[in-house]
Amino acid sequence: MAEGHTKLNGPDLVQGIAFADLPDGGKLAGYCGDEQVLLVRHGAEVFAIGATCTHYGGPLVDGLVVEDTVRCPWHHACFDLRTGEALRAPAFNHLACWSVELRDDRIFVGEKRKRTVPKQRAGGSGQVPEKIVIVGGGAAGFAAAEKLRREHYQGSIVMLSNDDASPVDRPNLSKDYLAGKAPEDWIPLRGESFYSKNDIDLRLSANVASIDARSGEVVLADGSRTPYDRLLLATGAEPVRLTIPGADQPHVHTLRSFADCKAIIERATTARRAIVLGASFIGLEVAAALRSRNIEVHVVAPGKRPMERVLGPQMGDFIRALHEENGVVFHLEDTATSIDGRKVKLSSGDTLTADFVVAGIGVRPRTGLAEKAGLSLDRGVVVNAFLETSAPGIFAAGDIARWPDPHSGENIRVEHWVVAERQGQTAALNMLGHREKYAAVPFFWSQHYDVPINYVGHAERWDEIAVDGDITAKDCLLRFKRKGRTLAVASIFRDIECLEAEVELERQVT
Repeated sequence: MAEGHTKLNGPDLVQGIAFADLPDGGKLAGYCGDEQVLLVRHGAEVFAIGATCTHYGGPLVDGLVVEDTVRCPWHHACFDLRTGEALRAPAFNHLACWSVELRDDRIFVGEKRKRTVPKQRAGGSGQVPEKIVIVGGGAAGFAAAEKLRREHYQGSIVMLSNDDASPVDRPNLSKDYLAGKAPEDWIPLRGESFYSKNDIDLRLSANVASIDARSGEVVLADGSRTPYDRLLLATGAEPVRLTIPGADQPHVHTLRSFADCKAIIERATTARRAIVLGASFIGLEVAAALRSRNIEVHVVAPGKRPMERVLGPQMGDFIRALHEENGVVFHLEDTATSIDGRKVKLSSGDTLTADFVVAGIGVRPRTGLAEKAGLSLDRGVVVNAFLETSAPGIFAAGDIARWPDPHSGENIRVEHWVVAERQGQTAALNMLGHREKYAAVPFFWSQHYDVPINYVGHAERWDEIAVDGDITAKDCLLRFKRKGRTLAVASIFRDIECLEAEVELERQVT
Protein backbone atom coordinates (compact mmCIF):
# COMPACT_ATOMS: atom_id res chain seq x y z
CA MET A 1 0.00 0.00 0.00
CA ALA A 2 1.24 3.48 -0.78
CA GLU A 3 0.35 6.77 0.79
CA GLY A 4 -1.17 9.52 -1.31
CA HIS A 5 1.13 12.02 -2.99
CA THR A 6 1.54 15.16 -0.85
CA LYS A 7 3.80 17.28 -3.07
CA LEU A 8 1.76 19.39 -5.49
CA ASN A 9 2.77 18.83 -9.10
CA GLY A 10 1.76 20.33 -12.42
CA PRO A 11 0.05 23.61 -13.24
CA ASP A 12 -2.34 25.58 -11.05
CA LEU A 13 -5.61 24.60 -12.69
CA VAL A 14 -7.49 27.47 -11.09
CA GLN A 15 -5.38 29.77 -13.29
CA GLY A 16 -6.31 27.62 -16.28
CA ILE A 17 -4.53 25.89 -19.15
CA ALA A 18 -4.90 26.18 -22.91
CA PHE A 19 -7.59 23.86 -24.31
CA ALA A 20 -5.10 22.85 -27.03
CA ASP A 21 -2.73 21.51 -24.37
CA LEU A 22 -5.19 18.71 -23.56
CA PRO A 23 -5.79 16.46 -26.59
CA ASP A 24 -8.86 14.23 -26.88
CA GLY A 25 -8.34 11.28 -24.54
CA GLY A 26 -5.50 13.13 -22.85
CA LYS A 27 -4.77 13.46 -19.13
CA LEU A 28 -2.99 16.20 -17.23
CA ALA A 29 -2.16 16.34 -13.53
CA GLY A 30 -2.27 19.68 -11.77
CA TYR A 31 -3.60 21.14 -8.56
CA CYS A 32 -6.41 23.22 -7.10
CA GLY A 33 -5.60 24.79 -3.77
CA ASP A 34 -3.82 22.10 -1.79
CA GLU A 35 -5.18 19.08 -3.70
CA GLN A 36 -3.91 17.20 -6.72
CA VAL A 37 -6.44 17.11 -9.54
CA LEU A 38 -6.52 15.15 -12.76
CA LEU A 39 -7.92 16.74 -15.93
CA VAL A 40 -9.27 14.31 -18.52
CA ARG A 41 -10.66 15.21 -21.91
CA HIS A 42 -13.22 12.97 -23.58
CA GLY A 43 -14.36 14.48 -26.87
CA ALA A 44 -15.54 18.03 -26.23
CA GLU A 45 -15.97 17.40 -22.49
CA VAL A 46 -13.33 17.98 -19.84
CA PHE A 47 -13.51 16.37 -16.39
CA ALA A 48 -11.62 17.21 -13.20
CA ILE A 49 -11.29 14.44 -10.61
CA GLY A 50 -9.03 13.41 -7.75
CA ALA A 51 -5.61 12.47 -9.08
CA THR A 52 -4.93 9.35 -7.02
CA CYS A 53 -6.75 6.03 -6.81
CA THR A 54 -8.66 5.59 -3.57
CA HIS A 55 -7.40 2.00 -3.25
CA TYR A 56 -3.62 2.32 -2.75
CA GLY A 57 -2.99 5.83 -4.10
CA GLY A 58 -1.98 4.90 -7.65
CA PRO A 59 -1.36 7.92 -9.96
CA LEU A 60 -4.35 8.05 -12.32
CA VAL A 61 -2.41 10.25 -14.75
CA ASP A 62 -0.53 7.04 -15.62
CA GLY A 63 -3.78 5.12 -16.05
CA LEU A 64 -5.99 4.45 -19.06
CA VAL A 65 -9.04 6.42 -20.18
CA VAL A 66 -11.74 4.12 -21.58
CA GLU A 67 -14.75 6.09 -22.83
CA ASP A 68 -15.96 8.09 -19.80
CA THR A 69 -13.95 6.13 -17.22
CA VAL A 70 -10.36 6.03 -16.02
CA ARG A 71 -8.55 2.89 -14.82
CA CYS A 72 -5.79 2.82 -12.22
CA PRO A 73 -2.39 1.62 -13.50
CA TRP A 74 -1.55 -0.29 -10.34
CA HIS A 75 -4.47 -2.59 -9.58
CA HIS A 76 -7.02 -1.80 -12.30
CA ALA A 77 -9.69 -0.06 -10.24
CA CYS A 78 -12.07 1.94 -12.45
CA PHE A 79 -13.76 5.31 -11.85
CA ASP A 80 -16.55 7.25 -13.53
CA LEU A 81 -15.20 10.55 -14.87
CA ARG A 82 -18.59 12.27 -14.46
CA THR A 83 -19.32 11.31 -10.87
CA GLY A 84 -16.03 10.00 -9.44
CA GLU A 85 -17.88 6.80 -8.49
CA ALA A 86 -15.69 3.73 -7.93
CA LEU A 87 -17.10 1.37 -10.55
CA ARG A 88 -14.82 -1.62 -10.03
CA ALA A 89 -12.97 -3.10 -7.11
CA PRO A 90 -10.42 -3.03 -5.60
CA ALA A 91 -11.41 0.63 -5.04
CA PHE A 92 -14.61 1.29 -3.09
CA ASN A 93 -14.30 4.99 -2.22
CA HIS A 94 -15.27 7.59 -4.81
CA LEU A 95 -13.02 10.33 -6.20
CA ALA A 96 -13.71 14.00 -5.60
CA CYS A 97 -14.92 16.00 -8.60
CA TRP A 98 -14.42 19.66 -9.50
CA SER A 99 -16.40 21.98 -11.75
CA VAL A 100 -14.79 22.82 -15.10
CA GLU A 101 -15.34 25.90 -17.27
CA LEU A 102 -14.20 26.39 -20.88
CA ARG A 103 -13.58 30.08 -21.58
CA ASP A 104 -11.55 31.83 -24.28
CA ASP A 105 -10.03 28.54 -25.44
CA ARG A 106 -8.81 27.84 -21.93
CA ILE A 107 -9.79 25.28 -19.29
CA PHE A 108 -10.41 26.57 -15.77
CA VAL A 109 -11.08 24.34 -12.76
CA GLY A 110 -13.42 25.83 -10.17
CA GLU A 111 -14.87 24.64 -6.89
CA LYS A 112 -15.02 21.09 -5.68
CA ARG A 113 -18.46 19.74 -6.46
CA LYS A 114 -20.72 18.56 -3.68
CA ARG A 115 -20.91 14.81 -3.53
CA THR A 116 -24.13 13.45 -5.03
CA VAL A 117 -25.31 10.02 -3.97
CA PRO A 118 -25.64 7.71 -7.00
CA LYS A 119 -29.21 7.14 -8.08
CA GLN A 120 -30.88 3.81 -7.50
CA ARG A 121 -30.33 1.49 -10.43
CA ALA A 122 -33.43 0.78 -12.50
CA GLY A 123 -34.40 -2.46 -14.16
CA GLY A 124 -34.54 -4.96 -11.31
CA SER A 125 -36.92 -7.85 -11.80
CA GLY A 126 -39.01 -9.63 -9.21
CA GLN A 127 -39.66 -8.78 -5.60
CA VAL A 128 -36.83 -7.11 -3.68
CA PRO A 129 -35.71 -9.47 -0.90
CA GLU A 130 -36.32 -8.40 2.68
CA LYS A 131 -33.51 -10.48 4.18
CA ILE A 132 -30.07 -11.14 2.66
CA VAL A 133 -27.55 -13.36 4.43
CA ILE A 134 -23.88 -13.47 3.46
CA VAL A 135 -21.80 -16.42 4.69
CA GLY A 136 -18.18 -15.35 4.72
CA GLY A 137 -16.19 -12.33 5.87
CA GLY A 138 -13.62 -12.06 3.09
CA ALA A 139 -13.32 -10.10 -0.14
CA ALA A 140 -16.51 -11.31 -1.82
CA GLY A 141 -18.67 -11.05 1.28
CA PHE A 142 -17.52 -7.53 2.13
CA ALA A 143 -17.84 -6.30 -1.46
CA ALA A 144 -21.38 -7.68 -1.66
CA ALA A 145 -22.51 -6.02 1.56
CA GLU A 146 -20.93 -2.69 0.57
CA LYS A 147 -22.52 -2.84 -2.89
CA LEU A 148 -25.97 -3.67 -1.50
CA ARG A 149 -25.98 -0.51 0.59
CA ARG A 150 -24.50 1.58 -2.21
CA GLU A 151 -27.40 0.39 -4.38
CA HIS A 152 -29.84 1.76 -1.77
CA TYR A 153 -30.94 -1.68 -0.55
CA GLN A 154 -33.01 -1.05 2.58
CA GLY A 155 -33.53 -4.62 3.76
CA SER A 156 -31.71 -6.68 6.37
CA ILE A 157 -28.07 -7.71 5.76
CA VAL A 158 -26.59 -10.35 8.05
CA MET A 159 -22.93 -11.19 7.46
CA LEU A 160 -21.73 -14.41 9.14
CA SER A 161 -17.96 -14.74 9.42
CA ASN A 162 -16.11 -17.49 11.21
CA ASP A 163 -13.12 -15.15 11.57
CA ASP A 164 -12.61 -13.18 14.77
CA ALA A 165 -11.59 -10.05 12.84
CA SER A 166 -13.76 -7.88 10.61
CA PRO A 167 -12.97 -8.07 6.87
CA VAL A 168 -9.34 -7.20 6.18
CA ASP A 169 -7.18 -6.25 3.21
CA ARG A 170 -5.81 -9.76 2.82
CA PRO A 171 -3.23 -9.03 0.06
CA ASN A 172 -1.38 -6.83 2.54
CA LEU A 173 -1.00 -9.72 4.98
CA SER A 174 1.71 -11.27 2.79
CA LYS A 175 3.12 -7.97 1.53
CA ASP A 176 3.73 -4.62 3.28
CA TYR A 177 2.13 -5.40 6.64
CA LEU A 178 4.06 -8.65 7.06
CA ALA A 179 7.23 -6.82 5.98
CA GLY A 180 6.68 -4.22 8.71
CA LYS A 181 6.10 -1.39 6.24
CA ALA A 182 2.37 -0.78 6.82
CA PRO A 183 0.59 0.22 10.03
CA GLU A 184 -2.12 -1.98 11.46
CA ASP A 185 -4.85 0.58 10.83
CA TRP A 186 -4.40 0.03 7.07
CA ILE A 187 -5.52 -3.58 7.37
CA PRO A 188 -9.30 -3.49 8.06
CA LEU A 189 -11.23 -2.86 4.84
CA ARG A 190 -13.50 -0.63 6.91
CA GLY A 191 -13.63 0.43 10.54
CA GLU A 192 -16.24 -0.97 12.90
CA SER A 193 -18.39 2.15 12.48
CA PHE A 194 -18.94 1.32 8.80
CA TYR A 195 -21.01 -1.74 9.67
CA SER A 196 -23.15 -0.02 12.30
CA LYS A 197 -23.59 3.12 10.17
CA ASN A 198 -24.75 1.01 7.22
CA ASP A 199 -26.88 -1.32 9.34
CA ILE A 200 -24.85 -4.39 8.39
CA ASP A 201 -25.20 -7.06 11.07
CA LEU A 202 -21.63 -8.40 11.05
CA ARG A 203 -21.35 -11.44 13.31
CA LEU A 204 -17.79 -12.57 13.95
CA SER A 205 -16.72 -16.03 15.13
CA ALA A 206 -20.01 -17.30 13.70
CA ASN A 207 -19.72 -20.91 12.58
CA VAL A 208 -22.36 -21.99 10.10
CA ALA A 209 -23.28 -25.68 10.38
CA SER A 210 -25.67 -26.05 7.44
CA ILE A 211 -28.08 -24.39 5.04
CA ASP A 212 -31.73 -25.36 5.07
CA ALA A 213 -32.68 -24.33 1.54
CA ARG A 214 -36.21 -25.65 1.93
CA SER A 215 -37.05 -23.35 4.85
CA GLY A 216 -34.68 -20.57 3.72
CA GLU A 217 -32.57 -20.59 6.85
CA VAL A 218 -28.90 -20.73 7.77
CA VAL A 219 -28.26 -23.02 10.74
CA LEU A 220 -25.39 -22.05 13.03
CA ALA A 221 -23.26 -24.39 15.11
CA ASP A 222 -25.02 -23.26 18.30
CA GLY A 223 -28.35 -24.36 16.83
CA SER A 224 -29.69 -20.87 16.14
CA ARG A 225 -31.26 -20.14 12.76
CA THR A 226 -31.02 -17.04 10.56
CA PRO A 227 -33.67 -16.70 7.83
CA TYR A 228 -32.91 -15.40 4.35
CA ASP A 229 -34.69 -14.50 1.12
CA ARG A 230 -31.38 -14.45 -0.77
CA LEU A 231 -28.17 -16.12 0.34
CA LEU A 232 -24.59 -15.50 -0.77
CA LEU A 233 -22.00 -18.19 -0.12
CA ALA A 234 -18.61 -16.51 0.06
CA THR A 235 -16.78 -18.99 2.26
CA GLY A 236 -13.46 -18.60 0.41
CA ALA A 237 -10.61 -21.04 0.63
CA GLU A 238 -8.51 -22.50 3.40
CA PRO A 239 -4.79 -23.36 3.39
CA VAL A 240 -3.82 -26.90 2.54
CA ARG A 241 -2.43 -28.32 5.78
CA LEU A 242 0.80 -30.25 6.03
CA THR A 243 0.27 -33.91 6.90
CA ILE A 244 3.89 -34.74 7.65
CA PRO A 245 5.05 -35.69 11.17
CA GLY A 246 5.56 -32.60 13.31
CA ALA A 247 3.33 -30.33 11.24
CA ASP A 248 1.10 -29.62 14.23
CA GLN A 249 3.81 -27.87 16.26
CA PRO A 250 3.18 -24.24 17.32
CA HIS A 251 6.08 -22.83 15.28
CA VAL A 252 4.59 -24.22 12.03
CA HIS A 253 2.33 -21.59 10.47
CA THR A 254 0.03 -21.01 7.54
CA LEU A 255 -1.02 -17.54 6.34
CA ARG A 256 -4.65 -16.77 5.61
CA SER A 257 -6.14 -14.66 8.41
CA PHE A 258 -5.12 -11.51 10.23
CA ALA A 259 -4.43 -13.67 13.29
CA ASP A 260 -2.14 -15.91 11.21
CA CYS A 261 -0.18 -12.87 10.04
CA LYS A 262 0.20 -11.44 13.54
CA ALA A 263 1.40 -14.83 14.82
CA ILE A 264 4.11 -14.93 12.13
CA ILE A 265 5.15 -11.34 12.91
CA GLU A 266 5.42 -12.17 16.60
CA ARG A 267 7.56 -15.19 15.77
CA ALA A 268 9.70 -13.10 13.42
CA THR A 269 10.61 -10.55 16.12
CA THR A 270 13.01 -13.02 17.76
CA ALA A 271 13.79 -15.39 14.88
CA ARG A 272 16.95 -15.56 12.81
CA ARG A 273 15.99 -18.17 10.22
CA ALA A 274 12.72 -19.31 8.62
CA ILE A 275 11.72 -22.02 6.18
CA VAL A 276 8.95 -21.39 3.66
CA LEU A 277 7.41 -24.53 2.21
CA GLY A 278 6.07 -23.86 -1.28
CA ALA A 279 7.08 -21.38 -3.99
CA SER A 280 3.58 -20.06 -4.65
CA PHE A 281 2.71 -16.36 -4.83
CA ILE A 282 1.89 -16.36 -1.13
CA GLY A 283 5.00 -18.37 -0.23
CA LEU A 284 7.37 -16.08 -2.11
CA GLU A 285 5.67 -12.90 -0.91
CA VAL A 286 6.16 -14.22 2.63
CA ALA A 287 9.80 -14.93 1.82
CA ALA A 288 10.29 -11.36 0.54
CA ALA A 289 8.53 -9.88 3.58
CA LEU A 290 10.67 -11.90 5.99
CA ARG A 291 13.83 -10.86 4.17
CA SER A 292 12.74 -7.25 4.77
CA ARG A 293 12.94 -8.15 8.46
CA ASN A 294 16.52 -9.46 7.96
CA ILE A 295 15.52 -13.05 8.59
CA GLU A 296 17.42 -15.77 6.73
CA VAL A 297 14.90 -17.52 4.48
CA HIS A 298 15.02 -20.96 2.85
CA VAL A 299 12.31 -21.90 0.34
CA VAL A 300 11.55 -25.59 -0.23
CA ALA A 301 9.39 -26.48 -3.23
CA PRO A 302 8.80 -29.51 -5.48
CA GLY A 303 8.96 -27.71 -8.84
CA LYS A 304 11.98 -26.95 -11.01
CA ARG A 305 11.17 -23.23 -10.99
CA PRO A 306 9.05 -21.00 -8.79
CA MET A 307 5.61 -20.19 -10.25
CA GLU A 308 6.42 -21.83 -13.60
CA ARG A 309 2.94 -23.34 -13.84
CA VAL A 310 1.31 -19.90 -13.87
CA LEU A 311 3.96 -17.66 -15.43
CA GLY A 312 6.13 -19.97 -17.52
CA PRO A 313 9.83 -20.87 -17.38
CA GLN A 314 11.40 -17.51 -18.24
CA MET A 315 9.45 -15.60 -15.62
CA GLY A 316 10.08 -18.44 -13.18
CA ASP A 317 13.83 -18.12 -13.68
CA PHE A 318 13.61 -14.35 -13.22
CA ILE A 319 11.63 -14.67 -9.99
CA ARG A 320 14.12 -17.18 -8.61
CA ALA A 321 17.06 -14.90 -9.49
CA LEU A 322 15.28 -11.88 -7.97
CA HIS A 323 14.78 -13.68 -4.66
CA GLU A 324 18.31 -15.06 -4.66
CA GLU A 325 19.66 -11.53 -5.20
CA ASN A 326 17.79 -10.63 -2.03
CA GLY A 327 19.27 -13.50 -0.07
CA VAL A 328 16.67 -16.26 -0.34
CA VAL A 329 18.06 -19.79 -0.56
CA PHE A 330 16.06 -22.23 -2.73
CA HIS A 331 15.77 -25.99 -2.30
CA LEU A 332 13.85 -26.91 -5.45
CA GLU A 333 12.64 -30.35 -6.58
CA ASP A 334 12.46 -31.16 -2.88
CA THR A 335 9.81 -31.44 -0.19
CA ALA A 336 9.68 -31.59 3.60
CA THR A 337 9.11 -35.07 5.03
CA SER A 338 9.09 -34.30 8.76
CA ILE A 339 9.55 -31.48 11.27
CA ASP A 340 11.27 -32.27 14.55
CA GLY A 341 11.58 -29.12 16.60
CA ARG A 342 13.84 -26.75 14.70
CA LYS A 343 14.92 -29.47 12.24
CA VAL A 344 13.11 -29.97 8.94
CA LYS A 345 14.01 -33.13 7.06
CA LEU A 346 13.72 -33.08 3.26
CA SER A 347 12.98 -35.84 0.77
CA SER A 348 16.49 -35.35 -0.66
CA GLY A 349 17.92 -36.43 2.67
CA ASP A 350 19.06 -32.94 3.63
CA THR A 351 18.12 -31.39 6.96
CA LEU A 352 17.47 -27.70 7.49
CA THR A 353 17.17 -25.87 10.78
CA ALA A 354 14.91 -22.89 11.39
CA ASP A 355 13.18 -20.99 14.17
CA PHE A 356 9.82 -21.30 12.43
CA VAL A 357 8.16 -22.67 9.31
CA VAL A 358 5.51 -21.15 7.05
CA ALA A 359 3.62 -23.58 4.83
CA GLY A 360 2.35 -22.07 1.58
CA ILE A 361 1.51 -25.22 -0.32
CA GLY A 362 -1.81 -24.05 -1.71
CA VAL A 363 -5.43 -23.58 -0.70
CA ARG A 364 -8.63 -25.50 -1.28
CA PRO A 365 -12.13 -24.06 -1.69
CA ARG A 366 -14.36 -24.39 1.35
CA THR A 367 -17.28 -26.15 -0.31
CA GLY A 368 -18.50 -28.20 2.66
CA LEU A 369 -21.64 -26.11 3.26
CA ALA A 370 -22.54 -26.17 -0.43
CA GLU A 371 -22.05 -29.93 -0.58
CA LYS A 372 -24.26 -30.53 2.48
CA ALA A 373 -26.92 -28.29 0.93
CA GLY A 374 -26.94 -30.44 -2.22
CA LEU A 375 -25.63 -27.72 -4.55
CA SER A 376 -23.93 -28.71 -7.81
CA LEU A 377 -20.17 -28.99 -7.42
CA ASP A 378 -17.28 -29.27 -9.88
CA ARG A 379 -13.99 -28.58 -8.06
CA GLY A 380 -15.89 -25.64 -6.60
CA VAL A 381 -19.49 -24.48 -6.47
CA VAL A 382 -21.04 -24.37 -9.93
CA VAL A 383 -22.74 -21.05 -10.73
CA ASN A 384 -24.32 -19.62 -13.87
CA ALA A 385 -23.38 -16.35 -15.58
CA PHE A 386 -25.33 -14.48 -12.88
CA LEU A 387 -23.41 -16.27 -10.08
CA GLU A 388 -26.50 -18.19 -8.98
CA THR A 389 -26.02 -21.77 -7.82
CA SER A 390 -28.18 -24.76 -8.72
CA ALA A 391 -30.53 -23.74 -5.89
CA PRO A 392 -32.69 -20.69 -6.71
CA GLY A 393 -31.96 -17.73 -4.45
CA ILE A 394 -28.55 -19.03 -3.40
CA PHE A 395 -25.54 -17.34 -4.98
CA ALA A 396 -21.79 -18.01 -4.69
CA ALA A 397 -18.80 -15.73 -5.24
CA GLY A 398 -15.07 -15.70 -4.70
CA ASP A 399 -12.68 -18.60 -4.30
CA ILE A 400 -15.43 -21.24 -4.23
CA ALA A 401 -17.28 -20.19 -7.41
CA ARG A 402 -16.77 -21.90 -10.78
CA TRP A 403 -18.37 -19.73 -13.42
CA PRO A 404 -18.74 -19.73 -17.23
CA ASP A 405 -16.01 -17.31 -18.36
CA PRO A 406 -17.11 -15.61 -21.59
CA HIS A 407 -13.53 -14.74 -22.57
CA SER A 408 -11.93 -18.19 -22.46
CA GLY A 409 -15.14 -20.09 -23.16
CA GLU A 410 -14.38 -22.35 -20.20
CA ASN A 411 -15.82 -22.86 -16.73
CA ILE A 412 -13.14 -21.48 -14.43
CA ARG A 413 -12.49 -20.90 -10.74
CA VAL A 414 -9.95 -18.26 -9.70
CA GLU A 415 -8.47 -17.74 -6.24
CA HIS A 416 -7.65 -14.05 -6.40
CA TRP A 417 -8.68 -11.02 -4.37
CA VAL A 418 -9.95 -8.64 -7.07
CA VAL A 419 -11.95 -11.44 -8.73
CA ALA A 420 -13.65 -12.18 -5.41
CA GLU A 421 -14.46 -8.51 -4.81
CA ARG A 422 -15.90 -7.99 -8.29
CA GLN A 423 -17.94 -11.18 -8.04
CA GLY A 424 -19.31 -10.02 -4.70
CA GLN A 425 -20.42 -6.77 -6.34
CA THR A 426 -22.11 -8.59 -9.23
CA ALA A 427 -23.78 -11.09 -6.89
CA ALA A 428 -25.17 -8.18 -4.87
CA LEU A 429 -26.82 -6.71 -7.97
CA ASN A 430 -28.28 -10.06 -8.96
CA MET A 431 -29.63 -10.74 -5.47
CA LEU A 432 -31.57 -7.50 -5.95
CA GLY A 433 -33.05 -8.79 -9.19
CA HIS A 434 -30.70 -7.19 -11.73
CA ARG A 435 -29.74 -9.75 -14.35
CA GLU A 436 -26.11 -8.75 -14.71
CA LYS A 437 -23.72 -11.33 -16.10
CA TYR A 438 -20.32 -11.62 -14.48
CA ALA A 439 -18.01 -10.83 -17.38
CA ALA A 440 -14.96 -9.17 -15.77
CA VAL A 441 -11.56 -10.32 -17.00
CA PRO A 442 -9.65 -11.88 -14.06
CA PHE A 443 -6.86 -9.73 -12.61
CA PHE A 444 -4.29 -10.14 -9.86
CA TRP A 445 -1.04 -8.59 -8.76
CA SER A 446 1.92 -9.91 -6.84
CA GLN A 447 4.70 -7.92 -5.17
CA HIS A 448 8.28 -9.16 -4.79
CA TYR A 449 10.55 -6.59 -3.13
CA ASP A 450 10.25 -3.55 -5.44
CA VAL A 451 8.96 -5.56 -8.40
CA PRO A 452 5.20 -5.71 -9.07
CA ILE A 453 3.83 -8.40 -11.38
CA ASN A 454 0.39 -7.72 -12.90
CA TYR A 455 -1.63 -10.44 -14.61
CA VAL A 456 -4.89 -10.15 -16.56
CA GLY A 457 -6.87 -12.97 -18.13
CA HIS A 458 -6.76 -16.66 -17.38
CA ALA A 459 -4.52 -19.24 -19.03
CA GLU A 460 -4.49 -22.68 -17.44
CA ARG A 461 -2.77 -24.00 -20.57
CA TRP A 462 -0.83 -22.34 -23.36
CA ASP A 463 1.31 -23.40 -26.31
CA GLU A 464 3.21 -20.12 -26.74
CA ILE A 465 4.51 -17.29 -24.57
CA ALA A 466 5.29 -14.17 -26.59
CA VAL A 467 7.70 -11.90 -24.71
CA ASP A 468 7.85 -8.19 -25.46
CA GLY A 469 10.72 -6.41 -23.74
CA ASP A 470 13.32 -7.74 -21.35
CA ILE A 471 12.27 -9.82 -18.33
CA THR A 472 15.65 -9.51 -16.61
CA ALA A 473 15.55 -5.73 -17.04
CA LYS A 474 12.14 -5.68 -15.28
CA ASP A 475 10.51 -4.18 -18.37
CA CYS A 476 8.31 -6.71 -20.11
CA LEU A 477 4.90 -7.90 -21.18
CA LEU A 478 4.22 -11.59 -21.75
CA ARG A 479 1.28 -12.88 -23.79
CA PHE A 480 0.13 -16.42 -22.99
CA LYS A 481 -1.39 -17.86 -26.15
CA ARG A 482 -3.18 -21.01 -27.25
CA LYS A 483 -3.65 -21.64 -30.95
CA GLY A 484 -2.61 -18.08 -31.67
CA ARG A 485 -5.16 -16.51 -29.31
CA THR A 486 -4.06 -14.47 -26.30
CA LEU A 487 -5.63 -15.82 -23.11
CA ALA A 488 -3.68 -13.84 -20.52
CA VAL A 489 -1.01 -11.19 -20.13
CA ALA A 490 1.62 -10.74 -17.41
CA SER A 491 3.69 -7.59 -17.08
CA ILE A 492 6.41 -5.87 -15.09
CA PHE A 493 6.39 -2.05 -15.20
CA ARG A 494 4.24 -2.01 -18.34
CA ASP A 495 1.15 -0.64 -16.63
CA ILE A 496 -0.53 1.14 -19.53
CA GLU A 497 0.04 -1.80 -21.87
CA CYS A 498 -1.36 -4.17 -19.27
CA LEU A 499 -4.50 -2.01 -19.02
CA GLU A 500 -4.78 -1.95 -22.83
CA ALA A 501 -4.47 -5.74 -22.85
CA GLU A 502 -7.28 -5.93 -20.31
CA VAL A 503 -9.53 -3.92 -22.63
CA GLU A 504 -8.56 -6.19 -25.55
CA LEU A 505 -9.47 -9.27 -23.52
CA GLU A 506 -12.79 -7.71 -22.46
CA ARG A 507 -13.73 -7.37 -26.12
CA GLN A 508 -12.68 -10.94 -26.85
CA VAL A 509 -15.78 -13.03 -26.18
CA THR A 510 -16.25 -16.62 -27.35
